[in-house]
Amino acid sequence: MSPVADPSCTQNGSYSSAAVSVIKCVEAVTAAKMESNADDADDILKLLDTTRPIKVDRPRSIGERSFNELSAALSPRHYRNYDNSSRVDHLDYVYSPGRWSGFNSPRSMSTHFESNPIVAEAWESLRRSLVYYRGEAVGTIAALDHSEEQVNYDQVSLLDAITQVFVRDFVPSGLAFLMNGEYEIVKNFLLKTLHFQSWEKTVDHFKLGEGVMPASFKVIHKPEKNIETLIADFGETAIGRVAPVDSGFWWIILLRAYTKSTGDSSLAEMPACQRGIRLILSLCLSEGFDTFPTLLCADGCSMIDRRMGVYGYPIEIQALFFMALRCALTLLKQDSEGKEFVERIVKRLHALSYHMRSYFWLDLKQLNDIYRFKTEEYSHTAVNKFNVMPDSLPDWVFDFMPCRGGYFVGNVSPAKMDFRWFCLGNCIAILSSLATPEQAAAIMDLIEARWDELVGEMPLKICYPAMEGIEWRIVTGCDPKNTRWSYHNGGSWPVLLWMLTAACIKSGRPQIARRALELAESRLGNDHWPEYYDGRQGRYVGKQARKYQTWSIAGYLVAKMMLEDPSHLGMVSLEEDKLMKPLMKRSTSWTC
Repeated sequence: MSPVADPSCTQNGSYSSAAVSVIKCVEAVTAAKMESNADDADDILKLLDTTRPIKVDRPRSIGERSFNELSAALSPRHYRNYDNSSRVDHLDYVYSPGRWSGFNSPRSMSTHFESNPIVAEAWESLRRSLVYYRGEAVGTIAALDHSEEQVNYDQVSLLDAITQVFVRDFVPSGLAFLMNGEYEIVKNFLLKTLHFQSWEKTVDHFKLGEGVMPASFKVIHKPEKNIETLIADFGETAIGRVAPVDSGFWWIILLRAYTKSTGDSSLAEMPACQRGIRLILSLCLSEGFDTFPTLLCADGCSMIDRRMGVYGYPIEIQALFFMALRCALTLLKQDSEGKEFVERIVKRLHALSYHMRSYFWLDLKQLNDIYRFKTEEYSHTAVNKFNVMPDSLPDWVFDFMPCRGGYFVGNVSPAKMDFRWFCLGNCIAILSSLATPEQAAAIMDLIEARWDELVGEMPLKICYPAMEGIEWRIVTGCDPKNTRWSYHNGGSWPVLLWMLTAACIKSGRPQIARRALELAESRLGNDHWPEYYDGRQGRYVGKQARKYQTWSIAGYLVAKMMLEDPSHLGMVSLEEDKLMKPLMKRSTSWTC
C-alpha cells in the first residue's frame, strides 16, 4: 500500500508560499498514484460518520431462533415467507449507554467507578494505548512497557514511529470501549481489519485463503515525510509462520458485540461486511477429507501462539468456531448468498454441538469409562471410537477430577486425547451455549473445587497442568519461554478474567467472578499490569512479562463493568437453543 501524505503534520503549523506550491504538487502526484489502491475503509468510515445510533426493538433475530426452526424456515416451502427485514438481536434487557463524561475518565456509571483509583488508572492506561491512523483511533497497542529491555514483540518503536495492533489483543479493549459508549474506535478497527482481508496474502510464495484475517497490522508514521502507511501481517512474521485461525472468529464476535451494543445493524449489513463474513465462513465450512465437524489446526494458530502440543482439534478454536457461527447467523442478511450460508451454518452447528458435547466432555463417570476402554475395535459398534489408549491417561487427572464437576478436554483426535484444562475454550463454550446449562454448572463446580490449581493467587491459569521434564522437551522443543508454570505452559493470565466473569454471570455464579476480581485488584495495579504471572500459584510476575499490558488492563475493566452492570453480558453471550435437544451424555458407543 502506497504512503499517503498528511498535510496536517507540520513543524511550525505554517508554510511559505513556495512550500505550499510544492506540497500541492506532491499531493496531486501522490493522489493520482494512489487512485487505484485507495483506502476503501476510509470512504466507508466517512459514509458511516453519522449521529449517535439509536436503540431500536426489532423482531426476533435469526440468532435467537432454534436450529430446527431455521431448518424448517429455510426450506423451499417456507423461505418466501421468511422475515427478510434488518435484524438486531433482541435482549430481554436493553442497555442504553450514557455519554462519555471526559477524556481521562470512564463514563459516569456510578460513584464507585468514579472514586476507584484502580479503575481510573486502568482507563488512563487504556487510553494511552490507543493507536491512531490519519487522526482516527484504529486500535490499541499490545503494551506500554517503556523499560529498556524490550521482550517478546516490538509493538512500539519510538525511533521508527511504528505502532502495532494485534487483532485478538484488541477484543477486550473493544468491549471496554463499547461498554463505555465509545463506538467509533471499535467501528474503525472493524473496518480497518476488514480492509486488510481483501489484500493478496502470500507466505514463501504460497497464497493464503481469501478470507484470512490478519494477526496484526502496523501503523508506520514518518514525521520527516509527513506520511502514514499501514502494513498487515497474516502470519508471515509470526513465530512459527502460522496464520491466525482465531482472528476471523474474533472479528465476527466483535462485530456482533458492536451491533448488540449500538442497536444499529447498518455496519454489519454493509456489503463489505457481509462479504467479509462469507469469506471467513467459506474457509471454515469448505468440504474436504475431514470426518469430524471440528476444525483441524496447526500449533500456534491462536492465543497460544507457540509450540504447546495443541495441534489437531484444540478446544479454543472449536469453541470460538461455534460462537462465530452462531454470531454469523445474527449478522448475515437473508439474500440469495446469505441464505446458502445460513443453511450450511445450521447443519454444521448441529454436528459440531453433538460432537463436542459427546466426545470432548469429561466428568468423573466418563473418566472411569475411558479408564476401562478396550482398544483396536472395528466397525460402527466400536465403543472406543477414537481408539484412545487407557494407559495414556495421565496420573494427575484422577486427582484433579472432583466428584462434582467436569470440563471440555483440550483436544480429541484419533488415538489422542489431551486431558489438559484450557480456560479460554471452556469459558467461550459457556458463553456460546456450546456447553449445556448442566455442563456450564459443572465447569463452575470444577473451578470452585480446584480453585488453588486454576486460580491460585492470580487469576487465571491459561492451561493446567504445566508440562515439565521430558514431556516439556519433546512437546515444546525445549522452548525457554514456556518453561513449567510460565507463559502458555501453566502461566496465569489476567486477561482471562473477563471471560471467566462473563461465564460466571451467565451460569448464575457471579460470586466466583467477584472472588477472582478481588484477587486481581490486590496486585495488578501495584505490579504495573503485567502480561502474565509465573508459578504454580501465579505468585510471581512473569519472567518475560511486559508491564502495562493492554489486554490485562482491558480485561480487568470489562470484568469490573460486567459485575457492576450484568446487562453488558448480552454483548458476548448467546442463549441456549431451546428446541435443540441437548445431548447430556455420550452416545451409546461411548458407554461401557
